Amino acid sequence: MDSTALIKVENLSRFYQKHCAISQLSFSLEPGEVLGFLGPNGAGKSTTMQIITGNLAPSEGQVLIGGFDIIESPRQAKQLIGYLPEHPPVYREATVDEFLKYCAKLHRLKRPAIAPAMEQVKSDCGLNEVGHRLIGNLSKGYQQRVGIAQAIIHNPPVVILDEPTVGLDPIQIREIRSLIKTLGSERSVILSTHILSEVQATCDRVQIIREGKLIYKASIEMLEDQSSEHSIVVALKQPPGPERLAQLESVEQVETIDSNRFRLYFNTASPVESLIQESVAQQWGLFELIPDHRSLEDLFIELTQDDRAVDETGEPGS
Repeated sequence: MDSTALIKVENLSRFYQKHCAISQLSFSLEPGEVLGFLGPNGAGKSTTMQIITGNLAPSEGQVLIGGFDIIESPRQAKQLIGYLPEHPPVYREATVDEFLKYCAKLHRLKRPAIAPAMEQVKSDCGLNEVGHRLIGNLSKGYQQRVGIAQAIIHNPPVVILDEPTVGLDPIQIREIRSLIKTLGSERSVILSTHILSEVQATCDRVQIIREGKLIYKASIEMLEDQSSEHSIVVALKQPPGPERLAQLESVEQVETIDSNRFRLYFNTASPVESLIQESVAQQWGLFELIPDHRSLEDLFIELTQDDRAVDETGEPGS
């Protein structure tokens, strides 16, 4: 792995008796990167986040935070991390200011640095107007903001967010996503979620985990390319046989939908131009042509339910 990585996870496994929650995970987090850690519920995301942050011991493997082993040098490693668990660790009976001051002391900030740190995170997280209010009286969205504020009050280079938008309404989700993007411009972030659109909206790179194993890793651009158009539906008044359509340039497979409609699959250039030329020349009577897009959600379901894994090249792997 790259020696400049802020986080290095190597061959990480965790067993609960005979059950393997995660198996041989290896990945890294680079400076200035927002990494989406994506997977269905129960895939092992929270277990991985708890191990990385030192809240759970691994059965096998190693986690390095800024070069410090999370097991052998936990104090030095944890100073470099801000962590928001799935359920924010906020004290409902405290005001926002009281809680943030308490968190600053827990992170061993010196007394003169506490007030400036509180003002900075309240500004960053949109909490300036609610500092005097009890956390228990705030909306779920504002409680999440307080949870993020406590994670960054000691100005760590790495922030780890576990399902930060669960239970929020659409407006609150948009606000938290915007906040995550702002965090990513100043720090490295790991965002653990089962919501694909969340990763797409906020992350630079994505990893997909299923049943404790890493099955996909790529940039967001490559993920979106995987979901781009790879087939078209055509309708012809006088269609040739599917064997003839399969001979068109770039066509790799032909699926017969009915007597006049066909789905043409391709992996490289679109066969539309050659299809139109041949239809005119052979008088096939082309009267319908529809790009057949696959959504990112379709791709996610395919990856998490299929037995094939895909690496950063976008090719199936083991």
